[in-house]
Amino acid sequence: MILEQIDKDLLELSKQSDIVLKDIYENIDDICLYNSNRILSYFIENKVSYSDFTDINGYGNYDEGRDKLERIFASVLGCEDALVRPQIMSGTNALYLTLSALCKHGDTMISISGAPYDSLQEMIGIIGSSSQSLKANGVKYEQIELVNDDFDDDAIINRLKEKNVKLVEIQRSRGYSHRLSLSMDKISRIIKKIREVNQEVIIMVDNCYGELVEKIEPGHVGADVVVGSLMKNLGGGIASTGGYVAGNADLIHMVAERLTSPGIGKDLGANFNLNNSFFKGLFMAPSAVRSSLKTAVFSAYMLEQLGYKNVSPRYDEPRTDIIQTLELETKENLVNFTQGIQNTSPIDSFVRVMPAPMPGYPFDEVMAAGSFTQGSTIELSADAPVVEPYTLYMQGGLTLEYGKLSILLALTNMKRKLD
Repeated sequence: MILEQIDKDLLELSKQSDIVLKDIYENIDDICLYNSNRILSYFIENKVSYSDFTDINGYGNYDEGRDKLERIFASVLGCEDALVRPQIMSGTNALYLTLSALCKHGDTMISISGAPYDSLQEMIGIIGSSSQSLKANGVKYEQIELVNDDFDDDAIINRLKEKNVKLVEIQRSRGYSHRLSLSMDKISRIIKKIREVNQEVIIMVDNCYGELVEKIEPGHVGADVVVGSLMKNLGGGIASTGGYVAGNADLIHMVAERLTSPGIGKDLGANFNLNNSFFKGLFMAPSAVRSSLKTAVFSAYMLEQLGYKNVSPRYDEPRTDIIQTLELETKENLVNFTQGIQNTSPIDSFVRVMPAPMPGYPFDEVMAAGSFTQGSTIELSADAPVVEPYTLYMQGGLTLEYGKLSILLALTNMKRKLD
């Protein structure tokens, strides 16, 4: 049994954490209740019925369930319309679909949150030589770096005053970087400033890992397009595939035509009998996000108490996504901790994690991902590039109890190897 394998001192420290973290957990519970109220209300307003789970195959004509689901997603994200489809296979796919629909040859897009995720750089054309990258198809790319984990307001405003930029991209989460994720307060502020000088530019937010962590979403503060994956927060650990694009109705129409074809747009697209899991995943999403956040807080607290000070966010810092970074100082610590997470996964617990190359990433990676849905990051997973300072990126956790067991065994594994 797992509890019997856990170091007794770590188990005692875990029990003490419940007292120390009580107020933080209560704040997370409050956000969960707020967002649960919103989502339940939208289900009721849209009269979701059992018939909305019907399997629609072939072309996917007249799927009322799909239409209701997309109206609910739009409401949750503070937007006019949404595209929620199993044909969108990942967050990267959703981002590429959106950017390639909205940016054409000769257009300029700017990332105002610095360099994007490693896995997006080849899609944009920053690295690699794909003939299908945005740059290869004539889209110009610029980026403005963050300053002290915040937007460089002056540089952004001065650039956008020129009014020759088609799209501004904001990455809410940190990705594989050491910066903090961007809070909704910061995103709201910069969107307001952009609108004061430029009404035409499209503002797109990569919302991956951030949904339902706060009480508002990017659409509520003026983002034109919001993009994400159903294998993260809004899938609730139940959706087995899929992604979403939400935003202004005219822009969603353009993205839908890119997904299907001109003249078809949102009207077609079989649901592969996934409507039930998409509805249920969204319904459970506030609870899954709550558990993920508590697991992250618990992890940060435990590492800090054990003397690992370079964790981000720290256990008592505000959060705007579910990602927790743990700087583990040595390659051995990184591998041992990640192996501990894999060993306590419900699926593939017997797999031995070792550093290995991974497509789309520039370094060898270690990855613990024993999830019911392959690649799901709302379920507890952890991965890292095997380079100094050996920072692990961890996210997810469908319940705090399962999260605690995994973290405690990972710490035990690391501690015993050190001893």
